Amino acid sequence: MVVEAIAGKRLAKTRETHCLVLMNDVHSFSPQYWKECLKFEDCLHGLFQGLNELILTIIVCGKSKVVDETLQGKECSKNGAIQNGREILLQAFNWESHKHDWWHNLERKVGDVAKSGFTSAWLPPATNSLSKEGYLPQNLYCLDSSYGSHGGLISLLQKMHQHKVRALADIVINHRVGTTRGHGGAYNRYDGIPMPWDERAVTSCSGGLGSRSYGENFHGIPNIDHSQAFVRKDIIGWLKWLRKTIGFQDFRFDFAKGYDPKFVKEYVEESKPVFSVGEYWDSCNYAAPDYRLDYNQDSHRQRIINWIDKTGQVSAAFDFTTKGILQEAVKGQLWRLRDSQGKPPGVIGWWPSRAVTFIENHVTGSTQGYAYILTHPGIPTVFYDHFYDWGNSYHDQIVKLMNIRCHQDIHSRSKINILEARSDLYVAKIDDKVCMKIGNGSWCPSGREWTLATSGNRYAIWHK
Repeated sequence: MVVEAIAGKRLAKTRETHCLVLMNDVHSFSPQYWKECLKFEDCLHGLFQGLNELILTIIVCGKSKVVDETLQGKECSKNGAIQNGREILLQAFNWESHKHDWWHNLERKVGDVAKSGFTSAWLPPATNSLSKEGYLPQNLYCLDSSYGSHGGLISLLQKMHQHKVRALADIVINHRVGTTRGHGGAYNRYDGIPMPWDERAVTSCSGGLGSRSYGENFHGIPNIDHSQAFVRKDIIGWLKWLRKTIGFQDFRFDFAKGYDPKFVKEYVEESKPVFSVGEYWDSCNYAAPDYRLDYNQDSHRQRIINWIDKTGQVSAAFDFTTKGILQEAVKGQLWRLRDSQGKPPGVIGWWPSRAVTFIENHVTGSTQGYAYILTHPGIPTVFYDHFYDWGNSYHDQIVKLMNIRCHQDIHSRSKINILEARSDLYVAKIDDKVCMKIGNGSWCPSGREWTLATSGNRYAIWHK
């Protein structure tokens, strides 16, 4: 199944840049060697993701079918992994969180997280891992990690459940560190731990005896062959254990480019998370010779939409298109925030109910970024550091924006009308209930029915 926007053009190939671990015969190294290599951890993993006008043409076996979520008045997918679109996520960790007693730290903040209006908190990988950050898993059933003990995690999840904040598990199943040497002398067997797979569970292009990888390789680590029935059975059993025994409710699928999205569909349908999102991290389109960000990012967001569609529409995806555009737009290029059809230029412009929005962790003008994603369609995500480590003023500004979103009932399918998009000013009206502007340019809505709700550094929000 291929999803295309009606106004979409032929998709163009774009350059793809990825962080690689460059070494020879990497699969022959021992786990102890990897512990030393992890000093270069920045090379192992990257980032820690009007509706009436939104019409998608779905081409199925040569026949076209038009889908419009708003006109139908209901969600296209009947699976529970997509909810009512009123979620607000908290990325509840950063790349340094493993250095602290993190589960206990979060447990002390659950009350504030709930009071602030977050529906889910995305936790770091909780399983045993060769890397302290959790993204090189080995024993998936061991929940003693650098973030805390098994018991500490259970205590945190219980408190989150009491405060009605859903726990989102970071599911790292593209790759898995082996325990013993197997075929070719590589560490591609998993003897002595739960899910004791042999070399057939590892793709042939990463040192195993399985099939070739469907997607992109995560270099230096055995990549899991999801085409093997015994592998999928074990993963489904583990996901169900996380849901029913441990207490996680939502899932984030890490490095989703590495395996066929049809397997995400199977895992979601079998384990039944309340909400699901995939990290389909793809490079935006850049123009040579200076590699400036292209204005037109249609082919980039199309690739994310294709991934969502191939999951059977049961999973959302992080809107990397919006993130990439927004971080440049707030530098005095706000004209980027309206595409050639007058819509938002990211995934939220084409399929907002499946778009999880977020901003660059260290972007200049972050308050403008939150004023944008917390008033726009899609499912917004707030970064832990911005909420808790950048001072009370920043925390309180984000809370005000979240309150406006909740009280005005802005959701993932809200209708948006972009009124201005020039270098120093961006203005939009959402559901005819909220007006917002970012940038240095002056603007305010006409009419006595509008009241200033909040304002800050180069942004302002009004509501009726």
